Amino acid sequence: MLTTRFVNGAPNWLDVGTSDLDGALSFYGGLFGWRFRSAGPEAGGYGFFQLSGETAAGVMRTTPEQGPPSWTVYFQSPDAQATAKAAEQAGGSVLVRPMDVMGEGHMAVLADPAGVPFGIWQPGRTSGIEVAGAPGSLCWVELHTLDIARAAAFYHRVLGWETEGVPFPGGTYTCVNPEGAGADSMFGGLVPLADDPTEARSAAHWLPYFDVTDTDATVSRAQELGGSLRMPPTDLEGVGRVARLADPYGARFAVLRSAPRQD
Repeated sequence: MLTTRFVNGAPNWLDVGTSDLDGALSFYGGLFGWRFRSAGPEAGGYGFFQLSGETAAGVMRTTPEQGPPSWTVYFQSPDAQATAKAAEQAGGSVLVRPMDVMGEGHMAVLADPAGVPFGIWQPGRTSGIEVAGAPGSLCWVELHTLDIARAAAFYHRVLGWETEGVPFPGGTYTCVNPEGAGADSMFGGLVPLADDPTEARSAAHWLPYFDVTDTDATVSRAQELGGSLRMPPTDLEGVGRVARLADPYGARFAVLRSAPRQD
């Protein structure tokens, strides 16, 4: 699972673009206990979701021209310019060119060959989110895609990922970890859309998972707050109890109560 001991290639930031900033603040505040802190007048409305005073994610208002409301996952890069160039050379594209963010770091938004957006963050003063793997914070990420092999090859070339097939009830789950970091550093997985009845085959996307103490209660609360259920609470052996949701504006995410570790 994720921690804030960030290494190159691993998630180190995420943010949600929403059509209704006040509504998103109310929804996620009521669901995870997040509180909003503005990044300041020079940040164009961008701000931070904080959990007990630590930054758990970013948030901003987006327009229809920027795409539908969605979560974007960012991965650590030692050199944003070089990573963007590598993405283009590997068949991806650059949606937002690398830029300095007020001295806090450099960011860019890229897309893989299937057109799935993702971000990169080259740390400056800000290493990344300040809390991960705790209730109410990011704990896992998944890429839902039509072509696992193509995606694995792209992200290996661009971010240095290694993949490992893990036996799973009904098949094999493709786990991802930073190059050379070992299985204990796994932070996400690759999921074939063809095997996923909850998703349209054309709807490739990154899905962030947030840790919760009670999956069923979180789902009920999300629905009370105007969110929608995309996959009901489900027990996954050795993983925990998971559910997929969308906020009132359509941004997709998942929640997970992890199974106790077996030492």
